Amino acid sequence: MALSFRVTCSLSLFLLKMLESLFIQIPFKNLKGFSYDSDRNVGYNDKAKNLVSENGVFEFGFLETDGGEFVVGIRYNLGPTKSANLPVWTVGGGVRVSISSTFKLSMDGKLVLFENPSNSILWSSDTSNLGVEKVTLLDNGNLVLMGSDDRIIWESFDRPTNTLLPGQTLSYPRNLRAPSTKSVTSYYTFVINQDGLALMWESNISYWRTYLSSSSAVVKEVRFDPNGVLGLYDDTQKIIWSVSSKDLDESSVSFRHVRMDQDGNLRIYSWDNVVRSWKVGWQAVEDQCSVFGSCGLYSVCGYNSTGPICGCLYSDPLDFTNGFGSPESGGSGCKKMVDLSNCKAHTSMTVMKQTVLYGLYPPHDIDMMLNEEDCKAYCSNDTTCLALTSKNDGSGLCKLKRTAYISGSTSPTIPSTSFLKVCLVPQAVAAKGANPNVTPKAVSFPFRGNYKKIISAVAFVVLVTVMGILVLETFIVLFVYHKKRNISRNSALKGAKTNIQNNTLIRLSYKEIHELTSGFSTQLGFFVFKGLLLDELVVAAKVLDVTVLTEKEFIKAVSILGGTHHRNIVSLKGFCFEPKHKVLLYEFIPNGSVDKWLFDDKEEKSWQQRVDIGIGVTRALAYLHTECQLCIPHGNLKLENVLLDDTLVPKVTDFGIQSFLKGDGSCSSSNESPSEKDIYMLGKMLIEIVLISRDTVNDSLDLVMERVTKEQQYLNSDDLRGVERVVRIALWCMQNQSFLRPSVGEVLKVLEGTLSVDRPPSSFVYRDVDDNEKKVVEEIEQEIKPGS
Repeated sequence: MALSFRVTCSLSLFLLKMLESLFIQIPFKNLKGFSYDSDRNVGYNDKAKNLVSENGVFEFGFLETDGGEFVVGIRYNLGPTKSANLPVWTVGGGVRVSISSTFKLSMDGKLVLFENPSNSILWSSDTSNLGVEKVTLLDNGNLVLMGSDDRIIWESFDRPTNTLLPGQTLSYPRNLRAPSTKSVTSYYTFVINQDGLALMWESNISYWRTYLSSSSAVVKEVRFDPNGVLGLYDDTQKIIWSVSSKDLDESSVSFRHVRMDQDGNLRIYSWDNVVRSWKVGWQAVEDQCSVFGSCGLYSVCGYNSTGPICGCLYSDPLDFTNGFGSPESGGSGCKKMVDLSNCKAHTSMTVMKQTVLYGLYPPHDIDMMLNEEDCKAYCSNDTTCLALTSKNDGSGLCKLKRTAYISGSTSPTIPSTSFLKVCLVPQAVAAKGANPNVTPKAVSFPFRGNYKKIISAVAFVVLVTVMGILVLETFIVLFVYHKKRNISRNSALKGAKTNIQNNTLIRLSYKEIHELTSGFSTQLGFFVFKGLLLDELVVAAKVLDVTVLTEKEFIKAVSILGGTHHRNIVSLKGFCFEPKHKVLLYEFIPNGSVDKWLFDDKEEKSWQQRVDIGIGVTRALAYLHTECQLCIPHGNLKLENVLLDDTLVPKVTDFGIQSFLKGDGSCSSSNESPSEKDIYMLGKMLIEIVLISRDTVNDSLDLVMERVTKEQQYLNSDDLRGVERVVRIALWCMQNQSFLRPSVGEVLKVLEGTLSVDRPPSSFVYRDVDDNEKKVVEEIEQEIKPGS
């Protein structure tokens, strides 16, 4: 299965005419069903040219997904409704294709899916020169390539995706993977191994498995029979485990299939001819809340009167009357957990009774033998503990959660209490009214009946008041004096006059910039100089030469940059704009750029340090692309433009000002959008971080991993799995076709480990920056030349 992403679906009249001239008429029909000869092809969404089995039950062609994208595959052909025509197999596990795609049986006998007009191959059957003469869709839903003697050379039944049809088998190492959601590969799979069958989340968490009748059995394959029985067979073809649909003997059932659904459950479906709809005859996990992470991140699975429903951790996790619905069902999901390090007060614990939490990948759970109160106290005092589950089943087990990706389930039958750490909100004191439960105390007047004491008290109060006024006036005089002295001392900043946004940016003259940098005496980098701003705040002055921008355009650009506030972005403090001089003032980052740190042979760079840097850069890019009011493409993302602070926290800098002024404020995924170029540059940067090398052009997954294992022998097996995950998503970022690249949000989830990613197909082409991108880079490099 290949990871694939959203496509651009804009269609012009010219493209329609081109497609019409390319496509052929309906291919001929033979005894095996509709077939395509080797000189015939079919184009996007051309239903008249779709293959239909002779019995009319199955159809093969271009299928539209829920998100308006397209895949090539087989579906039922049972009626006008989409719910009836469920897909049963897809090319490449669900590769999304653009509007100009073509599927063709080539002259050498190979099924090929490619893009027009570039002819770049997206998928191939690898059956060249094997004698293939035609492609046929059989009545059982099997797509086959045949030779002249009707010998089957290739068949889709050997490559199941998420469905088993009657008569189809599944053997190791094949598996069924749940359909992708929002163009991201699902992390739910149905697997077969030597121990039997299992439902897995990622590759390390099993939430359902079979129990074999014989411990000595050698598992061979799982088979779905036409009568609705799903059976596991050993090497002697003896059945060692089986289940059947509850409508096994019902005559109204015409068709059946086994499907791995998006919600992580395995089900047998039956088509009822009477009501013309699919119904569930069996499912592996009866309690949907027992499916690991079925509601997604920061959520809890519970029940209302209609069945399982999802609720959010930060609402009331036990109130499911208005659940958001799981992400797989189109729900909006839950907001992220609060960053506890930003709590203004102390933290407290939210209690969730009869609830069990499980941390998502990577697991950071710690099991301890503590009672509930001691467990809660331990987590409260541990800054790395974010949540806990205390077992109330007599075991005394306490599970501490140290990952921010938390979800769980709740039920009256669960003997556990969970706690979630949250920021403590102090109780406000009521402005009016008294507490009715508190009895007012009598108020005594100390001077009653003693006139002299009253006079003395008044005199004392007057004296204290006068002294207070004198002290306050003295303080004001001293403050004004020191203020004037500071203003005099910082005469270089006397012209600072304009606050552009949130009082964070000041405008200085070139003369003032010259003074605060001591005549540009301390150089930090390429036309970057060290200086002191205001109360001796160390800054970095970047000298630019953007001659094509007017003052209005330049101020608009720095206003946009000044409005960005993120942990992984260098803050902009001020600027200078004069006809011959343009300067940006950034906060000073002491440790220099990532490239100097990465390629410094004197210091060892651990894998965790490097992946943290990659995650930080991706978070900054995600903030710029999706969280700002306007999309801010960076346009010049590379190792030299990422700085490291004292704790090796990465901070992105050196934006190409012209790159986002040319945009429309949105991060579209058009072929030439700056945001798509950012994704490419991010992928290239990630490969450089993995390899600790700039020599990365055209490296495939296998070549990169071969280099890593050869050159970085200190990495353990867990590190290598993490390396491969990063390399996979990085190569997807570097795809030749920009519509196949992931969004920055998808990249971030893969790097953080909350989404899996498949191997990029070897047929894809990786390339360095193209001519258009080189032109953009050249324009950006012109900006950093010094003014005359």
